[in-house]
Amino acid sequence: MIDYIVFSLVAPMGSFGGLAGHERRGSDAAPGRSALLGLLGAALGIRRDDDAGQRALDRWQTAVGVLNDGPPLQDFHTVQTVPSANIKAPATRADALRALKPSDNAVITRRDYRMDCVFVVAIWDGEDADRMIAAMRQPLFTPYLGRKSCPLAAPMAPIMVVAENVVEALSAAQLPDWLPPMSLRRVISDQPTAGAIAETLWDQPLDREAWHFGPRTAYVSQVNHSHSEGESNA
Repeated sequence: MIDYIVFSLVAPMGSFGGLAGHERRGSDAAPGRSALLGLLGAALGIRRDDDAGQRALDRWQTAVGVLNDGPPLQDFHTVQTVPSANIKAPATRADALRALKPSDNAVITRRDYRMDCVFVVAIWDGEDADRMIAAMRQPLFTPYLGRKSCPLAAPMAPIMVVAENVVEALSAAQLPDWLPPMSLRRVISDQPTAGAIAETLWDQPLDREAWHFGPRTAYVSQVNHSHSEGESNA
């Protein structure tokens, strides 16, 4: 039996890494390890330049269960950079806008999101589980699902669960009572699960300040496990 902290992530929109080119910022279908550790760090108030704090976060093992990854959504941004030769330093944003010329071509960029997100998460083998649960209930920094424009729709509702395996633990996570009954469809775990296939994912944080990420082996399993509604945590 293993002690797990399990919690839920429910949001109308989310965005999870993936392709990150200049003209397009893609999104995976579920939050990766980097996103999960980032949420834990936000709850604890750990900043990106806190190397010791980031190393402590990396001790946690993670698994995410997909109940609903929702349909994709894409929006567009117009990005326009004013050549520094056109403005005098120091300059305000208003100065930069006044310095725009017709030859300063705008670039259209795309941002990918997932809608109607419902995920459950299990973490284990980290330090001070009681402190982590308390921080998730009263986070120091505002948690969001990938981008600041994607706030959570309900508290994370962390609880401690003793279970034989990660699928059993994820099935005990509490969801808001206004959600319809759902089934756990897919599990992506740091540790092997029954029937899982090993995949290489590039979501292991190496340097938060420099936004460097490395590969890790994740174990992906398809499941059809009923999830209880849980108690209301609104």
